[in-house]
Amino acid sequence: GVPIAFQDFLVSISFLVILAIINSLGLLQSAGVGIAEKVCAFLMLAPSAFSQSLSAFVAQNYGANKPVRMRKALGCGILSSLLVGIVMGWLAFFHGSALAGIFENDASVTAMAADYLRAYGIDCILVSVLFCFSGYFNGMGRTIFVMIQGIIGAFCVRIPAAYFISRIPHIPLFCIGLATPASTILQITMCGIYDMIIRRREKLQAVKQTKAPPQDDC
Repeated sequence: GVPIAFQDFLVSISFLVILAIINSLGLLQSAGVGIAEKVCAFLMLAPSAFSQSLSAFVAQNYGANKPVRMRKALGCGILSSLLVGIVMGWLAFFHGSALAGIFENDASVTAMAADYLRAYGIDCILVSVLFCFSGYFNGMGRTIFVMIQGIIGAFCVRIPAAYFISRIPHIPLFCIGLATPASTILQITMCGIYDMIIRRREKLQAVKQTKAPPQDDC
């Protein structure tokens, strides 16, 4: 559990850094992003729930040596999570003002929040895949890889991209927010490659076992 806790801590720090970057742009932008983050906490509930439930299910089947059931669970989890993520992403991308209006009545602030939420609308769909992969690998005990890909996404893509984009004069919050889905795309790619490596190793191990000479009972 230490790698998971360490990753969550560093990812939280990365979002605080991004918030600090946006705070330097002005009071209106800061207030808009603050409201958007409250909405995002609600939008990310479903992917987080799928990740945790998939982690528990995979752990049980990993211990029971049921790899086929684990793969099916991953596929079903991604599909189910995607269906919810598409709905959440649609709400965030096209109706961000209404969502932000739950917490703030100022039109200028809600407009800023809606602009930032458009980027999170894209990320809602992407994290539906990423969180399922994370839960899948955590259930298998591959927590160090989950930690590494989370740290790389946060500190090699999300923070640098947000910082350099924010340096562009009069840049909209939507463009700064795109740093988050950009990091998610990298993390999904890393998870896909790692999953292919695991499957390849399993196939090679199965081939070696079938080719192994029978043991003499004597």
